[in-house]
Amino acid sequence: MKKLENIDFLIFDLGNVIIDIDYDFSINELKKLIPEHKFELTSMFFPSQFHKDYEKGFISTREFRDQIRNHFGVNFLDVEIDHVWNSLLRIIPQERINLLKELKGNYETAILSNTNALHIEAFETMIKEQTNEISIFNLCNHTFLSHEMGQAKPDPKIYQTVIQKTGVQPERVLFFDDLQANLDGAASVGIQTQLITKEFTITDFFQD
Repeated sequence: MKKLENIDFLIFDLGNVIIDIDYDFSINELKKLIPEHKFELTSMFFPSQFHKDYEKGFISTREFRDQIRNHFGVNFLDVEIDHVWNSLLRIIPQERINLLKELKGNYETAILSNTNALHIEAFETMIKEQTNEISIFNLCNHTFLSHEMGQAKPDPKIYQTVIQKTGVQPERVLFFDDLQANLDGAASVGIQTQLITKEFTITDFFQD
């Protein structure tokens, strides 16, 4: 495949690359639990500093839940928070799992995701229920998760960490992500990139 000439290493984001996600679905689930006059607070739910801190592992799951309670001024149950938070995780298409397993036999592969402990726990359950795989950690040769690294995309440092830990030449890496900012961060350290969208998935890329 010409577009993979000189590529030895493939890196995949999780959200909207391997698993479909829907932020609007999660916000709608949240609105079921709060009074209407607090709906405006939902716009800052995902962009919040406590979300960024959680995905870098700077705060614990307990602290994250408490920050959500403080933000909305509602004494949510843990189970309610976890449901809303994980409800954005929708479908893991089996064809993507099959593709990753095939590619793993021909390339060095990795997952690089901005994520958090609650999402990974939910993902581990979903992958068993929806596919013939048993764990996210079996999909690629390496798994790099922001909350375990204390770093997050699109900061160039996280890509430099991946390069250092794998010993790969950045120009021989192709990184798939659904956000241009994350691709730009990778490109800034010499990694080649490919934007993934709902209309152009990783399976589309490898079929072309």
